[in-house]
Order: sequence, then structure tokens, then C-alpha cells
Amino acid sequence: MLTPSEILEVTIEKGRGKVDTGFIQKMILGFVGGAMISLGYLAYIRVIASITDWGSFANLIGAAVFPIGLIVIVMAGGELITGNIMAVATSWFAKRVTMKELLSNWLVITFANLLGALFVAYFFGHVVGLTSSAEYLHKTVAVATAKTDATALQAFISGIGCNWFVGLAVWLAYGAKDAAGKILAIWFPVMTFVAIGFQHSVANMFVIPAAIFEGESSWLAFIQNVIPVYFGNVVGGAIFVAAIYFYGLKKNK
Repeated sequence: MLTPSEILEVTIEKGRGKVDTGFIQKMILGFVGGAMISLGYLAYIRVIASITDWGSFANLIGAAVFPIGLIVIVMAGGELITGNIMAVATSWFAKRVTMKELLSNWLVITFANLLGALFVAYFFGHVVGLTSSAEYLHKTVAVATAKTDATALQAFISGIGCNWFVGLAVWLAYGAKDAAGKILAIWFPVMTFVAIGFQHSVANMFVIPAAIFEGESSWLAFIQNVIPVYFGNVVGGAIFVAAIYFYGLKKNK
């Protein structure tokens, strides 16, 4: 592993690189990011729906398969807004990125992630039937409903917890020097936030529309959930990871 101060330097450069990526590349890699997170969440639903009478242990098993999405994004290439929130914000704190560049990057990647999530929800979930067959539909709707039933404040705070872990997963992955280290660095923080039940805006962009496509939720409920979760993710990644480590470690630079 790199030292924390070295990880800070790498993260600043990564954030600058994300801003410098061309628009078409951002859209393509953002689509991949949204799709991979959605496929990871689809795997989570398929696993927990198949396990009965195991209580919270079933949720832990499901949480253990979800990190595959972020592993693919970090190691194979992809852009995920929750990771970009942390990395680009770190570059902004270091004055390597302007506020306009930061907001532009976040906007484009968010839109591309949404397209990837909707693609998986509609084509793999609805058309293929991976979320519409009886036992899987029940679990999909239950998961989506649990998210939309949260108050705006609950969704916001849950979003903070989620991206505190996701931001740390990306931060630690930047510090790992080999593939195995990167996988482990991502796996445990991401598995933990899923097992706890924190809300991830891009995962919600998949599971709530998956329920909508089956006639079990609404776009209004989707919007009312995703907006506070998204801003919670911003606080979790930009403040609880980027700001804390930038100002905590910058004296060592």
C-alpha cells in the first residue's frame, strides 16, 4: 500500500484526469459505470431472493456479491459518480480543478450513470425477466419500497453513510499496488455499506425503475428518493472523505 499522504497525491491526479477526459469518453465510461453498479445490485437481489429463513445473514451474502460492480469500474475502466465525487472534490480542494469543471464532470457522469442503470433495469430486469419473475419481483419491489419509504432526511443521511464507504473504497484502491490489493480494498467497504443498508444513488437509479417497469412504483417516488440520496452521497464523498483527508494530510505534503 501507498502511505496516506501518497494516496492523497494519487487521488488529486486521478481527479484532474477525470475532468480532462473527453465528453464522449465520459458518456461511454459513465454508461459502463451505471450498468456495472446495476448488475452488481441485480446479483444482490437474485442472491437474497433465493435465500429464505437466514435472516440478516442472507443480506450479508447478497452484500458480498455487490462489490463486483465497483471492482470492474476501477480495474477495467468506468466512471461512477460516487467515486468521482470523492476524487474530483479532492482535486478541487487542491486547487487543481475549478468549481465549473467539478460540477460539469459530476453532471455528465450522473447522466451517463442514469442511462446505464435504466438500460439494465429495463432490458435485463424487465425484458429478460430477471426482476419480473415471481420470487425476484417480490424482492425487487421490497427493496425499492424500503428505499422510497424513507423520509427525505433519512435518505440524505443514509446517502452520507453510503458514500463515506464508497469513497473510502476508491481511496484505498488508489493506494493498493497490485490487483489483489485493489479488489480487497474495494470489497470490504462496499460490502459493509450494502449490509448496513445505506443508500447509493446509482443503485437506486436501477432498483426503483426496475420496480416502476413492473408497475410497482412511480417516477415521482423515484425523484423524491434519488435527489436526497444523491446530495447525501455528495456530502459523504466530498466532505467525509475528500475534505477530511485533504485537510488532515496536507501538512505532510
